[in-house]
Amino acid sequence: MSLEDLRRGIDAIDEQIVHLLSQRAGIVERVRQEKANTERPIYDPGREAQLLRRICEIGADPLPLESLRLIFKEIISACRALQSIRVAYLGPALTNTYLAALQQFGASAELRPCRSIQDVFDMVVRGETQVGIVPVENSLNGVVAESYDCLVETPLLINAEAFLPIHHALLSRATLGEIKLVYSHPQVFAQTREWLRENLPGVGQIAMTSTAAAAKQAAEEEGAAAIAPGVAAEPYGLEILAANIEDRPDNRTRFFVIGQDPAVRTGRDKTSIVFSTAHRAGSLHQALEPLHDHGINMTLIQSRPYRGTMWEYVFFVDFEGHVTDPTVAAALAALREQCSTLKVLGSYPTAD
Repeated sequence: MSLEDLRRGIDAIDEQIVHLLSQRAGIVERVRQEKANTERPIYDPGREAQLLRRICEIGADPLPLESLRLIFKEIISACRALQSIRVAYLGPALTNTYLAALQQFGASAELRPCRSIQDVFDMVVRGETQVGIVPVENSLNGVVAESYDCLVETPLLINAEAFLPIHHALLSRATLGEIKLVYSHPQVFAQTREWLRENLPGVGQIAMTSTAAAAKQAAEEEGAAAIAPGVAAEPYGLEILAANIEDRPDNRTRFFVIGQDPAVRTGRDKTSIVFSTAHRAGSLHQALEPLHDHGINMTLIQSRPYRGTMWEYVFFVDFEGHVTDPTVAAALAALREQCSTLKVLGSYPTAD
């Protein structure tokens, strides 16, 4: 076949794709109406996770699976926009939480920046957005305490989890040798300490509230630079002087999507809980025995001081399974008998 024949073949396929997308959008509109009639939530992370897994099982060789997944993420996002999904996130734009929101909800979602994690929770509680997304843990810096405290203190549930690989870039209008000052978030400085020591020794570092604020400040000063996501370069008129300058290439952050409604079971789920125990030897061991007895695999445990109470601690635990699974329900019932307090923070599709 000639090049023109091949191009005509592509044009014909593209036309079919457009018609099929229109048909899909029409069905989504009917789904929206049905959800409105039955007062069901717009965002259904379980259904979305099942859809993406099925698409990846079908495959589209020679397209890589990740490319196929990203394409359908945007198709889902565009169709979901017909249902007016609003997402609160820890802002401002062009930060890592912003990128996680784009990854999770696509470019068609209405993203609303918040100044703090508490503000994200408050916006969802007030119903100004259907869901919010907040960071909960970084592979290098550990847990984000405020997110866990808000999960304990609000009625919101975890709807989904997302993981974002964290890559940092050095942005500036100056050359590397002209840089006299670097702006960034404190955690970012901690994650690029070795690179800075080797490449910008003796250069001053000033902490900012966000990487976006750092990029804005660097754009306004001669001889200044920022460490931020590479996507922040163009909007602020900066150049990427060095990419992927994080000290650990496996650096990533975990995020929770939070909302008012529970996520349905998908068959590949996690459950997060928080509990407290009596102050006596072996109480934590006894509390966790029901998980072992029911064959439930625990994937995370960590302790946190209970906010506002001196020397009182709560334990956060993630394990495989959904609260509607009979074994999980039985384990939680036994666990309640061993604990002073217990709260289920949510069951949601696993992202790993």
